[in-house]
Amino acid sequence: MTDDHAPDPQQLAKAETLVEALPYLQRFAGATFVVKYGGHAMGDAQAAHDFAQDIVLLKAVGINPVVVHGGGPQIGAMLKKLGVESEFVDGLRVTDAETAKVAEMVLSGAINKELVSWIGQAGGRAVGISGKDGGFLRARKVERTVRDPESNIERAVDLGFVGEPVAVDRSIIDTISEAGMIPVVAPVGVDGEGQTYNINADTMAGAVAGAMGAKRLFLLTDVAGVLDKQGALLTDLTPDAIGVLKSDGTISGGMIPKLDTCIDAVEAGVEAAVILDGRVPHGLLLEFFTRAGVGTMVRKV
Repeated sequence: MTDDHAPDPQQLAKAETLVEALPYLQRFAGATFVVKYGGHAMGDAQAAHDFAQDIVLLKAVGINPVVVHGGGPQIGAMLKKLGVESEFVDGLRVTDAETAKVAEMVLSGAINKELVSWIGQAGGRAVGISGKDGGFLRARKVERTVRDPESNIERAVDLGFVGEPVAVDRSIIDTISEAGMIPVVAPVGVDGEGQTYNINADTMAGAVAGAMGAKRLFLLTDVAGVLDKQGALLTDLTPDAIGVLKSDGTISGGMIPKLDTCIDAVEAGVEAAVILDGRVPHGLLLEFFTRAGVGTMVRKV
């Protein structure tokens, strides 16, 4: 072969990328991936387009993605527009009856259907649901206590209509996936008396992943993952290692509940959970189909 007929370097790189992805495609054919798409990660139109393409590609290669989305910033913007003040306790929005109605409207309405539309534009078929549909997710009221920093006394805090998952009926997700479609889930659930609760999207995604026996749980957010004290990305963690990093202050703030969700998921049987930056172009594919990855993976061993 002469140099005139040498393969184009870009084309060769694409072929090498496909070859690198082959063992992952073979190993995870037919597997379920639960992907939580965070409210902040949804803020960029191009990132949303890339995310939709990634989800459609996963479905096309024989993996069954389940999307669970957040919407905190969008809820906050709507509440501000309506003149409703928000209060947070441990990262959870205190949700009275009026706030609950607005949150459900934004989550199950605007955001959910927008995601369904993005996936459709990328060539996929998606169905938007919430935990209320078909008895998919039963919830209960969240109970929280806070400690006064001065007196060190704990007191109970009523978060209103904020819930946590109690039980997940996977049959509706199985039905949608087996029909060749992609479930897009709003984090809303209902209790045994019919009361609606808003649920933290990370918590919802973890519960769904555990119930589905998912091979992967991906939490897409607006940070790169877990960083050490020098700012370097920690790519592989175990529950024991996370405990140490909490104790020495490396992990703090909003990363703690995310990692708790990851630990709960892997202890429920999920093979691995990953925290990664949803703003990275095609970050989901880079994490899954390349050896290096781009996020922090949590697994038992």
